[in-house]
Amino acid sequence: MAITGAAGLLAAWEAGLAAPPAGRALLLHRTARPDLDDRALPGLPVGEREADLFTLRRTLFGERMQVRLDCARCGADLEFELDAGEFARTLGERPDPVVRVEHGGWRAEFRLPAVADLTAAARTPDPRAALLARCLVTAEHDGRAVTAAELPAAVQRRIAEAAEAADPGADVTLTVACPECGRTTRAELDIVSYLWTELDAWARDLLLDVHLLATAYGWSEPEILALSPLRRRYYLELCADD
Repeated sequence: MAITGAAGLLAAWEAGLAAPPAGRALLLHRTARPDLDDRALPGLPVGEREADLFTLRRTLFGERMQVRLDCARCGADLEFELDAGEFARTLGERPDPVVRVEHGGWRAEFRLPAVADLTAAARTPDPRAALLARCLVTAEHDGRAVTAAELPAAVQRRIAEAAEAADPGADVTLTVACPECGRTTRAELDIVSYLWTELDAWARDLLLDVHLLATAYGWSEPEILALSPLRRRYYLELCADD
């Protein structure tokens, strides 16, 4: 994975400030996968995007992720660490893009939903039905071709279970036991939101560094961003000693 420099990350952050969550997700994914163009990224399975973002997070900010949740029962503050590298490795296995289900004379092939599928389905009155219709490749009952709307609930449930098993990264859910009351709390880990929050804090800190160094030395922003983080920090320490 080729990660852009400080100037490129700042540009991505600036572009994302006024963007909706879907736009920020695309900006982050573009940063993680510079080998692909914007037309290809929305067509990747959701779990592949999540794996790419965990890899980006590890590269930019390290392995350890601090996570905080509130206990669903007693409200206690639950704070713990996760390993971004482990998530990236676990979710990085590329699944077969099509799952196959057989149940009581029904047969169906269903491709794993991509980011574009979820976005389009979310705009409809019934996202689940829209997603099934978009991603159903073929379906038949006793040799007769059928539509997504004709599939019984049991077959639809089997398809959803098969897709979840094939692409577990599409829905990363944490299960944490509360040390205060013992109740288990489940929560989705939204890597897009998590990573964007970290990038936002990093960008604002970096701009403060640019301001301080520009004031002290008269350097331009490109000159300051071209410095390594270690050299920037050293110059900032010299400024503080003056």
